Amino acid sequence: MRTDFERAYVTALGPVAVLTLNHPEVMNAVGTRMLGGMMQALDFVEARRGQFRALVLTGEGRSFCTGANLSETREHREGPPDAGRILEQGFHPLLRRMRGLELPFLTAVNGAAAGIGMSLALMGDLILAGRSAYFLQAFARLGLVPDGGSTWLLPRLIGHARARELSMLAEKLPAETALSWGLINRLYDDDVLMTEALAMANRLAHGPTLALAATRHLYWASPHHAFEQQLDLERQFQRTAGQTEDFAEGLSAFLQKRDTQFKGK
Repeated sequence: MRTDFERAYVTALGPVAVLTLNHPEVMNAVGTRMLGGMMQALDFVEARRGQFRALVLTGEGRSFCTGANLSETREHREGPPDAGRILEQGFHPLLRRMRGLELPFLTAVNGAAAGIGMSLALMGDLILAGRSAYFLQAFARLGLVPDGGSTWLLPRLIGHARARELSMLAEKLPAETALSWGLINRLYDDDVLMTEALAMANRLAHGPTLALAATRHLYWASPHHAFEQQLDLERQFQRTAGQTEDFAEGLSAFLQKRDTQFKGK
């Protein structure tokens, strides 16, 4: 079942929700209309937390997302747009929303992931890409600085030297190289990318999704914490996880030597 929003739509596939960016005419470049549609789509998914237990983000057509829709930002304006305001009012709330998701989140990168589209791709807990995909820090080509959290994400994923190289030279990074650098998790032939992404999402959706959501929060928090602080946060989350029905089921299945039947409760 498909539910449409402005320049985005959600497909319900059992316990998996697939959020598709839907403006292929501009290779899914993100403007204000799509930003609104994406936020509404996330509202839709999160309001059905009992139904959806994993989320996949991908792009319609031959591209994942080619960054901000620069032509749309200039509509009905005189002079250059206030790029900082556009970030703070539009893109930053979306990125913060993705970070705070309470379910496993995968990105399936089909084709170009450029500019802030690259940041959207890197927000996934697991990042899958087709062989024709590529990543591009396009900002220097436009006389802009990296944004979308890329200067925070990239050094932690691939190190400072490679992060600076991508941002200052603005060269395409093929998906195969991205895999060898540790930027993405899996690489698939283009024609099976979504099949594999859905298989992985279903695997996560049938897992202990409360614990998996807590795990994603632990990893997001880790760069900000000293070791002792992270130990304390792990203790807090483990206390909560240990009180769930899923833990009781996991322990019972382990003792009985049978497969688990997690319910995300």
